Amino acid sequence: MLVEETAEGVVLRTVAQAVARAQALSKALTEGKDGTSVDDFLKERKSEWQE
Repeated sequence: MLVEETAEGVVLRTVAQAVARAQALSKALTEGKDGTSVDDFLKERKSEWQE
């Protein structure tokens, strides 16, 4: 169980709920933008490691 304080009060969430919420927020912020996939991230890191 996770506890989150909001303007409305205290919210209790399960870990699964918190993960689902984080995934939805992440998707909303990155969907349709270039360079935001895991593959893009790994490709960038790999090129940095080889420098």
